[in-house]
Amino acid sequence: MPFDLGQQSLGVIVATFTVCTLIIIFAGTRLASIAVKLAERTGMGQIIAGALFVGMSTSLPGSVLSVTTAWQGHTDLAIGNALGGIAAQTTFLAIADLFYRKGNLEHAAASATGLAQTTLLLSMLSLPLLAYAGPDWMIFHIHPASILLLVIYPLGLNLLSAIRDEPMWLPKKTDLTEEDAKHDSADTHPETTARLWGEFLAFALVTAVAGHIIGQAGLAIVAVTDISETAVGTFLTAISTSFPEFVSAIAAVRMGAVNLAVGDIIGGNAFDVLFLAASDIAYREGSIYAAFSQQHVFTIALVILMSGVLLLGMLNRERRGIANIGWESFVVLALYGASAFYLAS
Repeated sequence: MPFDLGQQSLGVIVATFTVCTLIIIFAGTRLASIAVKLAERTGMGQIIAGALFVGMSTSLPGSVLSVTTAWQGHTDLAIGNALGGIAAQTTFLAIADLFYRKGNLEHAAASATGLAQTTLLLSMLSLPLLAYAGPDWMIFHIHPASILLLVIYPLGLNLLSAIRDEPMWLPKKTDLTEEDAKHDSADTHPETTARLWGEFLAFALVTAVAGHIIGQAGLAIVAVTDISETAVGTFLTAISTSFPEFVSAIAAVRMGAVNLAVGDIIGGNAFDVLFLAASDIAYREGSIYAAFSQQHVFTIALVILMSGVLLLGMLNRERRGIANIGWESFVVLALYGASAFYLAS
């Protein structure tokens, strides 16, 4: 960076933070759009496309932020950003339910793949808690839980593909259920695949740089205010770097691609758990899980509860709920609001 943000006024820091957030919204949304086109050419279903291409691409700013701040030794910001991003993105899915006027979003998006994806997310979220509460083992300065996360995620994606192709059971179809059909593999876009990959890498680089600068701006805000690293990471930087997921989810819902919206958010959440594994590798002073605070444990328990509520919502299959959204979306919004009040106090 050309200058140290920590030496600048709060106004300059906030302006830098805001500009980078706008860059992430624009570049991240464009990145997600390109990711969808690339996913279409593979013949993937909406859930898997959302998890693999869209979820991973829109999570890039947050991952860069967590890894770079962990490398600098700022574990509170790195952990808070990773866990806060999952909480924020789960809340975004509940907000997206407001834009789906046909009925309950979780009802329409219920599928064997979506249920399995949420179960994978819950399983991955349990590992950091086990690492925090268990023995502080290390393998070449990396906790075994981080290695397991990096192994479980690709195995989970492979399992999702198998479940989609040959499900052992299917949810009951209703007039609100949207099919998770494979995209037509025919090339309907004028862009060549090489050009799409070039644009994808260019926008990925832009979001990565913006994510890094937001991390430095977050540290500068901590330095010039009384706000803790955990609070800045859990809310400020987490929400800022998660905006592409929000924009992509709303756009998908408005197009009627509800499975893509759910795959984007839940798949992005699963990828965000890998932030902790990557941050553990980058952190050079021991296991990052040993740096968990009471607030971090509270946040990870919160996202497990929120994800479990959404899973129950997909199983319950309610058509209408409170204010035309499902009861599970209402509960998720209430949980996030109450947790924000608690963590900020």
